[in-house]
Amino acid sequence: MRFSVFLLMVLWGVFMHSQNKELLYDFTDLPQSLISNPGTDVKFDYHLGVPFLSHFHLNVGLRGASLYDVFADDDRSINDKIAQTLHKLTSNDYITITQQLALVDFGWRSKKNDKMYFSGGIYQELDVIGYFPKDFAVLAYQGNQDFLNQPFRFSSINGSSELLAIYHFGYTKKINKKLTFGARAKLYSSMFHIRSAKNKGTFTTVETPQGNNTYQHVIRNADVTVRTSGYRSLKDLEQKEVVDKLIGKALLGGNLGLGVDLGFTHKINKQLVVTGSVNDLGVIVYTKDVETYQARGNYIFEGFETPIQFSGRNPQNFFDELKKALSLDTLSTTYIAMRPLKLNGSMKYSFNRYDDGTCECFQNGEQPPYMDAFGAQLFMQFRPKRPQYAASLFYYKRLSNFLRTKVAYTIDDYSYFNIGFLMSIHINKINFYLSANNLLEYANLAKARGISLQLGFNVIM
Repeated sequence: MRFSVFLLMVLWGVFMHSQNKELLYDFTDLPQSLISNPGTDVKFDYHLGVPFLSHFHLNVGLRGASLYDVFADDDRSINDKIAQTLHKLTSNDYITITQQLALVDFGWRSKKNDKMYFSGGIYQELDVIGYFPKDFAVLAYQGNQDFLNQPFRFSSINGSSELLAIYHFGYTKKINKKLTFGARAKLYSSMFHIRSAKNKGTFTTVETPQGNNTYQHVIRNADVTVRTSGYRSLKDLEQKEVVDKLIGKALLGGNLGLGVDLGFTHKINKQLVVTGSVNDLGVIVYTKDVETYQARGNYIFEGFETPIQFSGRNPQNFFDELKKALSLDTLSTTYIAMRPLKLNGSMKYSFNRYDDGTCECFQNGEQPPYMDAFGAQLFMQFRPKRPQYAASLFYYKRLSNFLRTKVAYTIDDYSYFNIGFLMSIHINKINFYLSANNLLEYANLAKARGISLQLGFNVIM
């Protein structure tokens, strides 16, 4: 059991971060900025992402502790380090894994109305969040001997995981010289989903009146639910069959849902710009391959040991009694889940307009681009317990038509020292970009609280 808790804490140190893309957001030189804000004021006429290479996004990070806390080469035993790290973490700490891969990405400016730009594509997304089950991690690692009369809450079990394909199509319209508005419709095809939230009840060990090391272990008002979709049809398949099954679900064979993104860009004047966006305002209806596991009720058993050892009784008898007392059910009922809503906003001041003689702006009745800009961005994502927040300060520098860069300093749940850098290279119509966050932590990844990476290839005209 201690190994299980240790493994959980290792995974905690490997996978945690949010879905914030502060470097790509409002980076108008790249078509990928349209994904986070469909109201981005783009200047290009066409774009085509290299299939499977136009955008790859991965966030990994840590909140509350680091791998170094467990694996540090010091005089402490590993059991002491695990115990101290376990004490440091709380039930409000969480793990998240976010990964995206663009399969198809394209866009073009309308020939009938050059103020409108259409874009679309398909991308795969993995989104995982799990709050640290502090109560039951302590129970599993330290046992219940030192926690008599202290309730362990089932509400600490809270998390969800989903793998899905997203088909999207949107438009961006320049309403006037100051305002640009955009909207994007999304069709979700969920391949796999599991969620457990809003659980209730407690597990408490109390000493019986007669004493003599006899205890009562009380499960009271238990109401625990785990909803799954896509799991039942996969659990007995071989690896190749699992892959084929998931591909079929990605091709609109999974549970379907609808969503929308909205965004705008407002130019207060020629140099000051405000933007905002709402992403993934939508739901998925789970009707296929659904299994819901529910446990409700009360149960009391006596003995010195916890039910993990079954108190010396026949294990099957224990489970039969527990199932009868808690009303353990497996259901196949339809359920609906909201997508994790995300909000973005920014303010940017541009300066240092420069024309190197290669810009065709004057032919189009436009001014050359500004070479420098600085500003601030806010991000919020709704999660089961509470929203995640991030705030960034950034500086944009257009070194030439060949090279554009952006540096950002971000404060979020994981770090107060998040420095990120984006580089976008343009060679004729070919574009390559690379961005990374938490650059100061790359020197010692064991101490890292978060690492984020985005990269891709485009053809931009």
